[in-house]
Amino acid sequence: MIIEYYRPATIEEALELIGRVGVPVFPMGGGTALERSASRPLAVVDLQDLQLSGFRERGNQLEVGATTLLQAFLEQPGIPDGMRQAIAREASYNLRQVATVAGTLVVASGRSPLATAMLALDAKLALRSNLSASEESSGLGDLLPFRQAGLKGRLITRLTIPTNVSITFESTSRTPADLPIVCCAVATWPAGRTRVALGGHGPAPILAFDGPDAHGAEIAAREAYSRAGDEWATAAYRQDVAGLLVRRCMEELKG
Repeated sequence: MIIEYYRPATIEEALELIGRVGVPVFPMGGGTALERSASRPLAVVDLQDLQLSGFRERGNQLEVGATTLLQAFLEQPGIPDGMRQAIAREASYNLRQVATVAGTLVVASGRSPLATAMLALDAKLALRSNLSASEESSGLGDLLPFRQAGLKGRLITRLTIPTNVSITFESTSRTPADLPIVCCAVATWPAGRTRVALGGHGPAPILAFDGPDAHGAEIAAREAYSRAGDEWATAAYRQDVAGLLVRRCMEELKG
Protein backbone atom coordinates (compact mmCIF):
# COMPACT_ATOMS: atom_id res chain seq x y z
CA MET A 1 0.00 0.00 0.00
CA ILE A 2 1.46 3.37 -1.03
CA ILE A 3 1.26 5.64 2.02
CA GLU A 4 3.60 8.40 0.79
CA TYR A 5 4.08 9.80 -2.70
CA TYR A 6 6.77 12.26 -3.80
CA ARG A 7 7.53 13.83 -7.16
CA PRO A 8 10.89 15.61 -6.86
CA ALA A 9 12.07 18.14 -9.42
CA THR A 10 15.78 17.34 -9.13
CA ILE A 11 17.94 14.25 -8.77
CA GLU A 12 19.34 15.66 -5.52
CA GLU A 13 15.84 15.83 -4.02
CA ALA A 14 15.12 12.30 -5.22
CA LEU A 15 18.31 10.96 -3.63
CA GLU A 16 17.48 12.58 -0.30
CA LEU A 17 14.09 10.90 -0.33
CA ILE A 18 15.46 7.51 -1.40
CA GLY A 19 18.03 7.66 1.40
CA ARG A 20 15.40 8.00 4.14
CA VAL A 21 15.04 5.37 6.84
CA GLY A 22 11.81 4.04 8.27
CA VAL A 23 9.15 3.39 5.67
CA PRO A 24 10.61 1.51 2.65
CA VAL A 25 11.16 4.02 -0.17
CA PHE A 26 11.12 2.95 -3.82
CA PRO A 27 11.95 4.91 -6.97
CA MET A 28 9.06 4.74 -9.44
CA GLY A 29 9.49 4.83 -13.19
CA GLY A 30 6.53 3.19 -14.84
CA GLY A 31 5.14 1.76 -11.60
CA THR A 32 4.46 -1.72 -12.99
CA ALA A 33 6.77 -3.44 -10.49
CA LEU A 34 5.42 -1.51 -7.50
CA GLU A 35 1.99 -2.99 -8.09
CA ARG A 36 3.41 -6.32 -6.90
CA SER A 37 4.32 -4.73 -3.54
CA ALA A 38 0.94 -3.11 -2.96
CA SER A 39 0.20 -5.28 0.09
CA ARG A 40 2.79 -3.61 2.33
CA PRO A 41 3.24 0.05 3.35
CA LEU A 42 5.73 1.89 1.18
CA ALA A 43 6.70 5.34 -0.05
CA VAL A 44 7.38 6.04 -3.71
CA VAL A 45 9.53 8.64 -5.40
CA ASP A 46 8.17 9.40 -8.86
CA LEU A 47 11.06 9.98 -11.30
CA GLN A 48 9.14 11.32 -14.28
CA ASP A 49 10.18 14.97 -13.78
CA LEU A 50 13.92 14.23 -13.67
CA GLN A 51 14.45 14.07 -17.45
CA LEU A 52 16.09 10.66 -17.29
CA SER A 53 14.60 9.28 -20.51
CA GLY A 54 15.83 9.31 -24.08
CA PHE A 55 18.87 8.28 -26.10
CA ARG A 56 22.30 9.70 -26.86
CA GLU A 57 24.95 8.26 -29.18
CA ARG A 58 28.59 8.70 -28.18
CA GLY A 59 30.95 7.07 -30.68
CA ASN A 60 30.30 3.32 -30.55
CA GLN A 61 28.12 3.64 -27.45
CA LEU A 62 24.39 4.23 -27.01
CA GLU A 63 23.27 5.84 -23.76
CA VAL A 64 19.74 4.90 -22.72
CA GLY A 65 18.04 7.01 -20.06
CA ALA A 66 16.91 5.06 -17.00
CA THR A 67 13.24 5.98 -17.36
CA THR A 68 13.08 5.30 -21.10
CA LEU A 69 10.06 3.14 -21.84
CA LEU A 70 10.60 -0.37 -23.15
CA GLN A 71 8.51 0.38 -26.22
CA ALA A 72 10.66 3.43 -27.04
CA PHE A 73 13.76 1.25 -26.67
CA LEU A 74 12.24 -1.33 -28.99
CA GLU A 75 11.51 1.33 -31.61
CA GLN A 76 14.87 3.14 -31.37
CA PRO A 77 16.63 3.15 -34.78
CA GLY A 78 19.81 1.10 -34.95
CA ILE A 79 18.91 -1.38 -32.22
CA PRO A 80 20.05 -4.87 -33.36
CA ASP A 81 17.33 -7.41 -34.14
CA GLY A 82 18.51 -9.66 -31.31
CA MET A 83 17.99 -6.84 -28.83
CA ARG A 84 14.55 -6.11 -30.25
CA GLN A 85 13.55 -9.76 -29.87
CA ALA A 86 14.59 -9.72 -26.22
CA ILE A 87 12.65 -6.53 -25.48
CA ALA A 88 9.56 -7.89 -27.23
CA ARG A 89 9.76 -11.12 -25.20
CA GLU A 90 10.12 -9.21 -21.93
CA ALA A 91 6.57 -7.86 -21.76
CA SER A 92 3.37 -7.36 -23.70
CA TYR A 93 2.81 -4.25 -25.80
CA ASN A 94 0.66 -2.63 -23.11
CA LEU A 95 3.28 -3.17 -20.41
CA ARG A 96 6.07 -1.94 -22.69
CA GLN A 97 4.17 1.35 -22.94
CA VAL A 98 4.61 2.01 -19.20
CA ALA A 99 7.56 -0.10 -17.98
CA THR A 100 10.98 1.57 -17.94
CA VAL A 101 14.33 0.08 -18.92
CA ALA A 102 16.06 0.56 -15.55
CA GLY A 103 12.97 -0.43 -13.56
CA THR A 104 12.67 -3.66 -15.52
CA LEU A 105 16.31 -4.55 -14.83
CA VAL A 106 16.04 -3.70 -11.13
CA VAL A 107 13.21 -6.20 -10.59
CA ALA A 108 14.28 -8.73 -13.25
CA SER A 109 14.32 -12.40 -12.34
CA GLY A 110 16.53 -14.99 -14.01
CA ARG A 111 13.83 -15.41 -16.64
CA SER A 112 14.15 -11.85 -17.95
CA PRO A 113 14.99 -11.68 -21.68
CA LEU A 114 15.97 -8.01 -21.43
CA ALA A 115 18.41 -8.59 -18.57
CA THR A 116 19.87 -11.59 -20.42
CA ALA A 117 20.51 -9.57 -23.59
CA MET A 118 21.90 -6.57 -21.70
CA LEU A 119 24.24 -8.87 -19.78
CA ALA A 120 25.53 -10.35 -23.04
CA LEU A 121 26.20 -6.81 -24.30
CA ASP A 122 28.19 -6.03 -21.13
CA ALA A 123 25.89 -3.08 -20.38
CA LYS A 124 27.19 -0.41 -18.00
CA LEU A 125 25.09 1.50 -15.49
CA ALA A 126 25.57 5.08 -14.30
CA LEU A 127 24.61 5.48 -10.64
CA ARG A 128 24.09 8.49 -8.40
CA SER A 129 24.00 8.60 -4.61
CA ASN A 130 23.75 11.39 -2.07
CA LEU A 131 27.19 10.41 -0.76
CA SER A 132 29.01 11.62 -3.87
CA ALA A 133 28.57 14.50 -6.29
CA SER A 134 29.91 12.44 -9.19
CA GLU A 135 28.37 9.46 -10.95
CA GLU A 136 29.60 5.94 -10.38
CA SER A 137 29.83 3.28 -13.08
CA SER A 138 28.96 -0.38 -12.62
CA GLY A 139 28.71 -3.34 -14.96
CA LEU A 140 25.25 -4.87 -15.05
CA GLY A 141 26.77 -8.27 -14.30
CA ASP A 142 28.34 -6.91 -11.10
CA LEU A 143 25.08 -5.40 -9.89
CA LEU A 144 22.47 -8.02 -10.79
CA PRO A 145 23.27 -10.55 -8.05
CA PHE A 146 23.43 -7.82 -5.35
CA ARG A 147 20.70 -5.40 -6.36
CA GLN A 148 19.03 -5.06 -2.97
CA ALA A 149 22.22 -3.94 -1.25
CA GLY A 150 23.92 -2.37 -4.27
CA LEU A 151 21.07 0.02 -5.05
CA LYS A 152 20.31 1.10 -1.49
CA GLY A 153 20.37 4.89 -1.50
CA ARG A 154 21.44 4.93 -5.15
CA LEU A 155 19.65 5.76 -8.36
CA ILE A 156 20.33 4.46 -11.87
CA THR A 157 20.44 7.43 -14.24
CA ARG A 158 21.32 5.74 -17.54
CA LEU A 159 22.58 2.58 -19.18
CA THR A 160 25.23 2.31 -21.88
CA ILE A 161 25.49 -0.43 -24.50
CA PRO A 162 27.93 -0.84 -27.41
CA THR A 163 26.60 -0.23 -30.92
CA ASN A 164 29.41 -1.95 -32.84
CA VAL A 165 28.43 -5.38 -31.50
CA SER A 166 26.30 -8.07 -33.12
CA ILE A 167 23.80 -9.85 -30.86
CA THR A 168 21.40 -12.73 -31.34
CA PHE A 169 18.70 -13.97 -28.99
CA GLU A 170 16.93 -17.32 -28.78
CA SER A 171 14.48 -18.69 -26.23
CA THR A 172 12.09 -21.49 -25.43
CA SER A 173 9.01 -21.40 -23.21
CA ARG A 174 5.87 -23.40 -22.53
CA THR A 175 3.72 -20.92 -24.46
CA PRO A 176 4.62 -17.87 -26.57
CA ALA A 177 3.23 -15.60 -23.83
CA ASP A 178 5.30 -17.14 -21.02
CA LEU A 179 8.70 -15.95 -19.89
CA PRO A 180 11.44 -18.31 -21.10
CA ILE A 181 12.36 -21.57 -19.45
CA VAL A 182 15.71 -21.11 -21.19
CA CYS A 183 16.93 -18.13 -23.15
CA CYS A 184 20.29 -17.27 -24.61
CA ALA A 185 21.90 -14.09 -25.90
CA VAL A 186 25.22 -14.16 -27.75
CA ALA A 187 27.12 -10.96 -28.48
CA THR A 188 30.24 -10.68 -30.64
CA TRP A 189 32.60 -7.72 -31.00
CA PRO A 190 34.50 -6.82 -34.21
CA ALA A 191 37.75 -8.12 -32.71
CA GLY A 192 36.12 -11.49 -32.00
CA ARG A 193 35.26 -11.15 -28.30
CA THR A 194 32.19 -13.29 -27.55
CA ARG A 195 29.88 -13.19 -24.55
CA VAL A 196 27.11 -15.68 -23.84
CA ALA A 197 24.40 -14.93 -21.27
CA LEU A 198 21.78 -17.45 -20.17
CA GLY A 199 18.38 -16.78 -18.67
CA GLY A 200 15.37 -18.81 -17.60
CA HIS A 201 16.48 -19.86 -14.13
CA GLY A 202 17.37 -18.44 -10.73
CA PRO A 203 17.24 -14.90 -9.35
CA ALA A 204 19.15 -13.35 -12.26
CA PRO A 205 20.55 -14.27 -15.69
CA ILE A 206 24.14 -15.50 -15.67
CA LEU A 207 27.18 -14.88 -17.83
CA ALA A 208 28.14 -18.31 -19.13
CA PHE A 209 31.05 -17.32 -21.37
CA ASP A 210 33.28 -14.33 -22.12
CA GLY A 211 36.26 -15.04 -24.35
CA PRO A 212 38.44 -13.62 -27.12
CA ASP A 213 36.53 -15.78 -29.62
CA ALA A 214 33.61 -18.24 -29.63
CA HIS A 215 35.67 -21.37 -29.01
CA GLY A 216 34.16 -23.36 -26.16
CA ALA A 217 31.02 -21.23 -25.81
CA GLU A 218 28.54 -24.08 -26.33
CA ILE A 219 30.30 -26.32 -23.80
CA ALA A 220 30.45 -23.47 -21.29
CA ALA A 221 26.70 -22.87 -21.66
CA ARG A 222 25.93 -26.52 -20.96
CA GLU A 223 28.15 -26.54 -17.90
CA ALA A 224 26.68 -23.29 -16.59
CA TYR A 225 23.23 -24.89 -16.36
CA SER A 226 24.38 -28.24 -14.91
CA ARG A 227 22.44 -27.51 -11.70
CA ALA A 228 19.67 -25.35 -13.10
CA GLY A 229 16.72 -27.51 -12.14
CA ASP A 230 13.46 -26.22 -10.66
CA GLU A 231 9.70 -26.73 -10.90
CA TRP A 232 9.73 -25.54 -14.53
CA ALA A 233 12.41 -27.84 -15.96
CA THR A 234 15.15 -30.27 -15.02
CA ALA A 235 18.80 -29.32 -15.11
CA ALA A 236 19.45 -31.90 -17.83
CA TYR A 237 16.76 -30.34 -20.02
CA ARG A 238 18.16 -26.85 -19.53
CA GLN A 239 21.67 -28.06 -20.30
CA ASP A 240 20.59 -29.57 -23.61
CA VAL A 241 18.49 -26.56 -24.59
CA ALA A 242 21.20 -24.05 -23.59
CA GLY A 243 23.70 -25.81 -25.85
CA LEU A 244 21.22 -25.90 -28.70
CA LEU A 245 20.29 -22.22 -28.36
CA VAL A 246 23.93 -21.14 -28.27
CA ARG A 247 24.55 -23.14 -31.45
CA ARG A 248 21.59 -21.46 -33.14
CA CYS A 249 22.77 -18.02 -32.10
CA MET A 250 26.27 -18.74 -33.42
CA GLU A 251 24.91 -19.95 -36.72
CA GLU A 252 22.75 -16.83 -37.03
CA LEU A 253 25.74 -14.61 -36.36
CA LYS A 254 27.80 -16.40 -38.98
CA GLY A 255 24.93 -16.17 -41.46
